[in-house]
Amino acid sequence: MAVTAAPYARRAARRGWWRDGLEAAVYLVAAVGIALFVASGGLLANSPLDWVYAAGRAAGIVAAVLVLTQVTLVSRAPWVERALGHDRAAATHTRLGKVAFIAMLAHVGIITAASASYDERSIFAQTAAFWDLGWFMVAAQAGFGLVTVVVATSLAAVRSRWRYERWHAIHLLMYVAIAAVVPHQFLEGSTFRDGGLAWWFWFLLYAGAIGSFVAYRIVRPLVRSARHGLRVAQVTAHDDGSTSIVVEGADLDRLGARPGQFMLWRFLDRRRWAQAHPYSLSRAPRRDSLRLTVKPSGDHSASLRDLRPGTRVIAEGPLGVFSNVARTAAGSVLVAAGIGITPIRALLEEADGPCDVIVRVRSRDEAPLLDEVEAVAAERGARLHVVTGPRGAGWGTAAGESLADLVPDVVARDVFVCGPVPWADAVVADARAAGVPSGAVHRERFGW
Repeated sequence: MAVTAAPYARRAARRGWWRDGLEAAVYLVAAVGIALFVASGGLLANSPLDWVYAAGRAAGIVAAVLVLTQVTLVSRAPWVERALGHDRAAATHTRLGKVAFIAMLAHVGIITAASASYDERSIFAQTAAFWDLGWFMVAAQAGFGLVTVVVATSLAAVRSRWRYERWHAIHLLMYVAIAAVVPHQFLEGSTFRDGGLAWWFWFLLYAGAIGSFVAYRIVRPLVRSARHGLRVAQVTAHDDGSTSIVVEGADLDRLGARPGQFMLWRFLDRRRWAQAHPYSLSRAPRRDSLRLTVKPSGDHSASLRDLRPGTRVIAEGPLGVFSNVARTAAGSVLVAAGIGITPIRALLEEADGPCDVIVRVRSRDEAPLLDEVEAVAAERGARLHVVTGPRGAGWGTAAGESLADLVPDVVARDVFVCGPVPWADAVVADARAAGVPSGAVHRERFGW
């Protein structure tokens, strides 16, 4: 039976509605928060300074909404993952973080300056005077200090000099900061102090965001680990330097993993138990096993060659929408470089309709899983293009290969791209130049 684009287009449209709905919900929640502030008399002013103070309070409300949105985006809740995908949710989380920090900075600065003006104190004296209000104000100031540290270490110029493990450990302070800041909103904020609708509105927001985080990032992985009994079954070192790890367990089909997705893997031995890292599935999931393949690019990935069979595993996910659920067309083009071949190799097992696979390698000896890709492509009837040689000006070699040259009808296909970020950027630019719609270009980012 011929494969048509209609089912893929309808599914893509539904995902678009969910994305738009989630974005609209952020604005709606912020608007309701401001409305409750106004209803409580927040805009009653007798002097220009009162208006300034009200603006500071409004900035705090916006900051709180954005921080809760950030927590929800990284909670790995299924409705967020299905609508946005893990990469887009993480990118949105980062983008909102900058705005949230600016709003938080405005809130702290305006409230402190206005309060100092009311009481005729210096800024430093007023900062210390807040401590007299109670422990919650001391906690709030400490929380703001932690937020500043996290934001500073998230700047690209700083982050690029750090290992992922160190940066991630510092980033976890954000959750401590949120816990420190929350009490002052309920115990000192006049909009919330007396209970009522505003109090319950914010309570439900915090409960929903933090509850999702706890449920899907802590409770669910532990429950699934106990249910499925994941353990390392086999570790295979390949000649190209990569390592494949087979993880076995019971009823793994209940995870709902799809080819192309990734999971966060935590190997519970003495050396690696404290770290969870994202690695794509390198073959289609099976009822009793999952496989990941990694190349040494850091301390953690390099150490996996020494994993021992029998090691217990906690796996969070599946995550991402780099799978057939993102398809908009009947045909596909799968483009990979380096270890980015892992989700492409898995996707190939589900290929239907016209399918071309493009693998970019310096040499065949350095290409992970290329023999498997060749075998699966032959089995699925996909055309395989292995582009070999030193890097040229674009994503290919000095010969200047393009997607349109290799796949003449690429404009009518979905293009899936996975590989190093600069290289993948070049592939995406080539696809867009060939006329492929932005919604039909899908990529998995191997960056942080």
